[in-house]
Amino acid sequence: MFDFVRKHTRVMQFLLFLLIFPSFVLFGLEGYNRFKDKGEPVAKVDGREILRSELDAAHKREIDRMRQQMPTLDPKLLDAPEARYNTLETLVRDRVLAAAADQSKLIISDQRLESALRQDPMIASLRGPDGRLDMARYRQLVGAQGMSPEMYESQVRADLSARQVIAGVGGTAFAPASQANVALNAVFERREIQVALFSTAEYLGKVTPTNAELESFYKGNPGMFQAPEQASIEYVVLDLDAVKKGLPVNEQDLKTYYEQNASRGSGAEERRASHILVSVPKSAPAAEHDKAKAKAQTLLAEVKKQPDSFAAVAKKNSEDPGSAPNGGDLDFFARGAMTKPFEDAVFAMKKGEISDLVESEFGFHIIKLTDIKAPKQRSFEEMKPELESEMKKQLAQRKFAESADTFSNSVYEQADSLKPVADKLKLEIHTAANVTRQPATGATGVLANPKFLSALFAPDSVEKKRNTEAVETGPSQLAAGRITQYAAARTLPFAEVKDRVRERVVAARGAELARKEGALKLAAWKASPASASLSPALVVSRQDAQKQPTAVIEAALRADPGALPAWAGVDLGAAGYAVVKVSKIVPREPPTPQVATQERNQYTQWWANAESMAYFNLLKERFKVQFKIERPPAQPLEQTTTQ
Repeated sequence: MFDFVRKHTRVMQFLLFLLIFPSFVLFGLEGYNRFKDKGEPVAKVDGREILRSELDAAHKREIDRMRQQMPTLDPKLLDAPEARYNTLETLVRDRVLAAAADQSKLIISDQRLESALRQDPMIASLRGPDGRLDMARYRQLVGAQGMSPEMYESQVRADLSARQVIAGVGGTAFAPASQANVALNAVFERREIQVALFSTAEYLGKVTPTNAELESFYKGNPGMFQAPEQASIEYVVLDLDAVKKGLPVNEQDLKTYYEQNASRGSGAEERRASHILVSVPKSAPAAEHDKAKAKAQTLLAEVKKQPDSFAAVAKKNSEDPGSAPNGGDLDFFARGAMTKPFEDAVFAMKKGEISDLVESEFGFHIIKLTDIKAPKQRSFEEMKPELESEMKKQLAQRKFAESADTFSNSVYEQADSLKPVADKLKLEIHTAANVTRQPATGATGVLANPKFLSALFAPDSVEKKRNTEAVETGPSQLAAGRITQYAAARTLPFAEVKDRVRERVVAARGAELARKEGALKLAAWKASPASASLSPALVVSRQDAQKQPTAVIEAALRADPGALPAWAGVDLGAAGYAVVKVSKIVPREPPTPQVATQERNQYTQWWANAESMAYFNLLKERFKVQFKIERPPAQPLEQTTTQ
């Protein structure tokens, strides 16, 4: 047959083409399209795209790094949309600086790289006394970050080049003391103010909207009264427990494991001993040491001659105040409880035997072994459940990587159902209803994982009801899901949300009344300052707001110092309105020379950061940075006020 293949190569090529091409047409295009979906660009720098897969990999590395540094950090914070966008900005920054370094021909020499690696404390710890690097441990260290030594060193080169780009700007920043003092005095400046607060809450009782007004507000603001999109889903989870379920344990293997670990379940042997101590410090002069040894030898000869007198001799002569009153008895103890020379002697003796002199840091001991408590051996049947669980756990840890590959490939290749992967890996298909894009209150497990929910509500999953990719939802845990029913966000009926509409209208009208009243009072008090009804005078600054809203502090500090006293009206949004009278400037207390120096240094650093950021923004324009995804909206902070 092989001769036929060799002689008819062109015929075989044509046959293979006929076999392979239809497969590509039927399956390859679909796989290619799925690949493109996974690899959509999320940003572009200098004409080169950053793909979503690159962002996912970079964000996973960032999560792993943060988990190592702060193990107790809430995982939801690590995988929030804002955190992912921060990772994307870091990727873009690295690409911009790399492009600038390449354009400026900033090359890192081998000597500079070696110097940087020598200064790395993690790598320095891998060097032996002779200064040589332990290459095996070095590969293990960088391998934990998913890199080879060559990849790691290439990254270090890139980082050093990027630092050179910014160092030329930030490293030459300069701020004269006069300029720094003016800016710092403005930052730390204090002002004496009086405030009148017109709180929305005080005007709510004056608002009585009609049904027509409520309906008009409802129709004009449908986005305020929407039910979020919801889905019914099914999902599977692969973790160590799931892998363990499908692992049979051979009885003979269990027995072998029992024989290897039987001593672990039987406890430690304990021995009971008595001793006579003739104490002498190690630092004692030679004459004192010899005198103590001679005394111990005399006592040893006495108890060797009459073993039954050991307790009486110990009570009379032992210099161990803890055991002497009990005839030298130390009760039962296991290995590790006594100083090593003493322990070695005891566990080498036979019951009833009296030792020769044993020297320790405490002096000279004469020891009598009085009893031996052998450990109780647990039977195979007693230890079987424990051993089976341990064996399954060890097997599961070894098998998880293989199962994870099967899991990832199966949910991707058979994207219209989770049943194939569930059958293949013996996983349970879970279901859930009313699942939303954000974790529901009280949600647990993968349903509380923002990354999994984000994958569920991705366009491909919603529109085509395809499986999500395998999502890492925890250490040694993967999940995949698919939407079975989807309900888009919808505006709730007026009757259902009428009370909420009323609350919104009343709050908005109350705030409006507060603003009108505040504006009228401001005009009146400007015309007749003596008629103003204001709070007692307060001295405020950016460092000490005296419980005043931030907007009030900013308005007070923006007032023209050349036109005091000054009046200002401050719109506090939903909280109401404030009228502020700025009476005078209160100079800051002069800092000590040490503090003044620290402040000027800090100001110079701020100036350097500002110049570096301005230069970086210029580089972003030069290399035509484009973000293909929008920045997640910032979480609104509720503004609070205190009267």
